[in-house]
Amino acid sequence: MATEGEYESILCVKPDVNVYRIPPRATNRGFRAADWKLDAPDWSGRMRITAKGNVAYIKLEDKVSGELFAQAPVQDYPGIAIETVSDSSRYFVLRIQDDNGRSAFIGVGFGDRGDAFDFNVSLQDHFKYVKQEDERSKNAQSGDSGPKLDLGFKDGQTITLNIGQGKKRDKNRSQGSGGFGLLPPPPGGKIAPPSSSGPSNHNTLPQTGDMMTDCLLELDSSNSNTVVQSNQPTSDMWGDFSSSASSVPQTPPPENVSNWIQF
Repeated sequence: MATEGEYESILCVKPDVNVYRIPPRATNRGFRAADWKLDAPDWSGRMRITAKGNVAYIKLEDKVSGELFAQAPVQDYPGIAIETVSDSSRYFVLRIQDDNGRSAFIGVGFGDRGDAFDFNVSLQDHFKYVKQEDERSKNAQSGDSGPKLDLGFKDGQTITLNIGQGKKRDKNRSQGSGGFGLLPPPPGGKIAPPSSSGPSNHNTLPQTGDMMTDCLLELDSSNSNTVVQSNQPTSDMWGDFSSSASSVPQTPPPENVSNWIQF
């Protein structure tokens, strides 16, 4: 239904339309334009179709003065307010109403088929738009009925933003070791020995073979710090060794343990 705050729009205007008094419907087959006196219309004027809200209004007005002759409110189309006749596409039956709510049925007809086509299309477009608006409104209401996510701050709730702190921390870290961006040495100050594939110099630590030979020499040393060379080649660091005769008397080793250091 139309409300007071809604504005009225014009859907279609046709300057020539004829109005006929029609006899009561005799059967359920519908109205026939051939039963009307088509050569002698009861009134002639213009038709103006307007829309206010969801309701369309078919207004029959005088061509010169614009005085309203009759009006037919249409709430749906096709419907009881407008009916087609069974024998022509240029004639229709309208249910007109006055301000007191009284209604009557009259026949209207167009001299041109194009005018009748425009009459049909203007009403179809209006109620198609009304249907789309109703569906959009129902979808919006169904979407609003669902649970809503509360993203607002509660009372006393705060948020902290650290802007620019990351850059400042990186800058202090890069300048912590002399300003050259080098990391400090690990705790203990120990440095891993270089690999055997690299060039050797006097500052490198002794290799594993030399360390083992020194340990063996220290075990085999006597009070006079003399070392007896073994019969094995010098390339074998696991050769036999014996102590000096001046410090410890020599005793022949058992046969079953003579080569205990050989693998």
